[in-house]
This record gives sequence, C-alpha cells and structure tokens, in this order.
Amino acid sequence: MRRKLLRRVELYLGRSGTSPTRFGLEAVRDPKLVFELRRGRAIRPLMEARLLGYLDRAEKALEGAPCRRRR
Repeated sequence: MRRKLLRRVELYLGRSGTSPTRFGLEAVRDPKLVFELRRGRAIRPLMEARLLGYLDRAEKALEGAPCRRRR
C-alpha cells in the first residue's frame, strides 16, 4: 500500500505544483514526510487515513484546474 500511496502523492504534487515540504506540512504537519516516504518510511494506519483524506479533498479541489507542473 505504501507504494500506491506514494504514487498518488507524487501525482498530486506534479499536478498541483505543490512542493513536497508544503504538502507534508498541510497534510499532517510533517515537512519531511514525502522525502521519508521516498526513502521507505513505513506509516501507521491512522497516518495513512489522514493522508488519504487530505488527498481526497485536495484532488477534488483541483478538478478542472489546469496542470501547474513546475519547470
């Protein structure tokens, strides 16, 4: 499940233009979250639920919005 969650986070970051640090802060108050997930950090079910809830809300807000990929 961790890979699937990380893939979803990465897709959201690319589409929204949000930095990994900002995402971690906004989602769960952890600026290093994405960097640690990329290095294999395991997360507990409660954290996973918080991240999925945040992604659900954030992705819904992006619906219909143009891609803001950074260059």
